[in-house]
Amino acid sequence: MVESQSMGCPVQLRDQQDMRGILDYKVYRHRGEVKELIGAFKDENLIVNGARNQMARLIVGDFTNRNITKISFGTNGSTPTVEDTVITNAFTKAVVGFTYPAMGQVTISWNLLTSENNGQAIMEFGLVCADNTLFSRRVRANPIYKESDISIEGQWTIIY
Repeated sequence: MVESQSMGCPVQLRDQQDMRGILDYKVYRHRGEVKELIGAFKDENLIVNGARNQMARLIVGDFTNRNITKISFGTNGSTPTVEDTVITNAFTKAVVGFTYPAMGQVTISWNLLTSENNGQAIMEFGLVCADNTLFSRRVRANPIYKESDISIEGQWTIIY
């Protein structure tokens, strides 16, 4: 919050709200040609300090590798903090695409195929920039035991 003097009266200026994110994803089990929904989750996530650093540089035109290009899946179930910089035992892959659902929002689509990251107990998700800066992190209460019959599809919305 910034205080200012205008015509002798103090004026308080404040942004409408802080940057935040929403992670929305579905877990599927595949049995032959049948794709069965076994879980749907929607949770807010933590925007880490790396994101704020990236955004500050973008504003002044330092664009090189600042954009989100990847999603990581990891094994660390510890509570997220703004100081987080990595996803533990990360399996990282390119995101699928982007949409702009409303003013000040971007939705990043991603997936994890049945052929990817098998054998991992997924406890955390992270959005990662092209320069490998962690942008945001979300932790699950219980792991997703990723096997060759499991896929995950999701969207991660960042709201400014």
